[in-house]
Amino acid sequence: MTKHIILDTDPGIDDSLAILLALASPEIVLDGISTIHGNASTERVTTNALSILELAKASHVPVYKGCDLPLVQPSLLSPETHGDSGLGYAKLSAPLGQAQAQHGSDFLIDQIMSKPGEITLVAIGPLTNVAMAIRKEPRIVQNVKEVFIMGGAIRHQGNTTALAEYNTYVDPHAAHIVFHSGMPMILTPLDVTYQCIFTTDDLNRLLKINSPITKFIADATRFYMEFHDEYQKIDGCVINDPMTLALTFMPEICDYQDLYVDVDISTGVGLGNTFADFYNYEKKAPNMKLALGVRPRMFMELFLERMEKLAKANS
Repeated sequence: MTKHIILDTDPGIDDSLAILLALASPEIVLDGISTIHGNASTERVTTNALSILELAKASHVPVYKGCDLPLVQPSLLSPETHGDSGLGYAKLSAPLGQAQAQHGSDFLIDQIMSKPGEITLVAIGPLTNVAMAIRKEPRIVQNVKEVFIMGGAIRHQGNTTALAEYNTYVDPHAAHIVFHSGMPMILTPLDVTYQCIFTTDDLNRLLKINSPITKFIADATRFYMEFHDEYQKIDGCVINDPMTLALTFMPEICDYQDLYVDVDISTGVGLGNTFADFYNYEKKAPNMKLALGVRPRMFMELFLERMEKLAKANS
């Protein structure tokens, strides 16, 4: 039985790979994309989402532009990580289609409320749209099937501050609302995603297929690889978001613990820090399922096989 997925995303190099993986996976139906500020401006990432869909001949998937700013914090984009366009060195044609008129957060509400218990939300950017949707229509908490979130760093160092992961740091107040909402959540923090490294060998395997898809992946990830090498001494690049998407239909990629997880919204060095109460000091019930173990090559084989299939279909 196929799952109905909504992607809330800020494409973004690895976000774009998650979109491609969704399109290449028969286990899921991509009902739509809501966009959010993050790796680039909301205007820019909305254009990116439309262009990526058209690249993969999937312009039937609707795109909805979401929030332009975090709830409280000033905007923080990441051109040093994803390039000025958000897609590294990749150059895509301007999209022929346009975003839908409806706001991204309202799209989330309408989809979840019209199909109670059927929608899986995959949130792989800052959580502003999701928090806004919860505030506008609290009943989505009971009506969403499940929410997969790429964010946080539990035992892992941060990738934006010493403690904080990017998505959570950009809008920690939105993350706080979502974490405490009561939604059925699965969190994939840097603890697992930073073990899923897309290597030069992986890229060369894809480049054996001459396709606009493989050219895009090469041009986008080359920028990402240069960033990871220079700043984090990683040979290759970490593709956080596709791994989160993959868990919707292949949960055995990770091992999980049910834990109480919170995010620091105080000012200072701890802002955006995510932490889990492993020893239950707070005596609070778990609020999410936390991915803490991972089989990285199981995921990478899945990703490579799906990208090869998509590339051949678009060669």
